[in-house]
Amino acid sequence: MKRNIIDPKSLELNDKVVAIKRVSKTVKGGRTMRFSALVVVGDGNGHVGVGLGKAAEVPEAIRKGKEAATKNLVYIPMDKNCSVPHDFTGKFGSSTVLLKRAPEGTGVIAGGPARSVIELAGIKNIRTKSLGSNNKVNCVLATLEGLKSMKTPEQYAALRGKTVDELFK
Repeated sequence: MKRNIIDPKSLELNDKVVAIKRVSKTVKGGRTMRFSALVVVGDGNGHVGVGLGKAAEVPEAIRKGKEAATKNLVYIPMDKNCSVPHDFTGKFGSSTVLLKRAPEGTGVIAGGPARSVIELAGIKNIRTKSLGSNNKVNCVLATLEGLKSMKTPEQYAALRGKTVDELFK
């Protein structure tokens, strides 16, 4: 997996625990219980990351999830009204999340797992719809995949060797 190189020390990160699950493993002596924590971190200015931590204690699982999320920070492009540059569908596993542009004043219209990623990324106006599986882990990762795949008009113009004005003619 290719990682973006973003220095987490230079950012002021907020974190949000999306889900805590009790998971068990059956071994010879019985079942061992552990906790899995899904954590999203972001600075509210276009940087967001997701991490999964697993440990015997809940606080330790959250700490591990937060560390994993800061290692996986990505930059999300936004337009002038704090929305996404274009409509897109993010897919991960059997979860699909539809991300749609919204005009100023719309706010964040999103379900629980997708909302946490969008708010911590700093997006203020967006409409989303979760399609397919509603598994929290897959929904969060599908939202992140969709946001990572977005490009600004300037990036598309550079890929095609044109100016932004030529694209919109």
